[in-house]
Amino acid sequence: MKMEVITKRIRISVERDTEFVDITEYVREVVKASGVSTGFALVFTKHTTAAIRINENEPLLLKDIHEFLQRLAPKGKRYNHDQLDMRDCPPNERINAHSHLRSLLMGASECIPIINGELELGRWQSIFFVDLDGYGREREVLVQVVGE
Repeated sequence: MKMEVITKRIRISVERDTEFVDITEYVREVVKASGVSTGFALVFTKHTTAAIRINENEPLLLKDIHEFLQRLAPKGKRYNHDQLDMRDCPPNERINAHSHLRSLLMGASECIPIINGELELGRWQSIFFVDLDGYGREREVLVQVVGE
């Protein structure tokens, strides 16, 4: 069989500065449309203030994760990156060092096995795009399916 590589883009608009968007069904649709039976799906965010994570889609857990991130990298702390007068940056630059730090903790991608044409996720696992700073703008996620 021939190795297939299929790449699709997801555009996501977010409402809050920390938002968990469940993209599991979209990734499943990409895998199904690819015709790949055995391989993997790589899910990747192109933003340094966002993350891709696998976890349970349970509202209280998502609230716990949000609060955990706030404790580790609180918004409003005096970060070097936020000293705009010390940087060469556009006048509308966001004060968002906390978002960069949170994304560093979480990671930009996940790789999920494909077996018999299906994502091999656990019973409670969902794939999330986690936006940490994108309120009021559109973001992009790449889904790349590789296999045969």
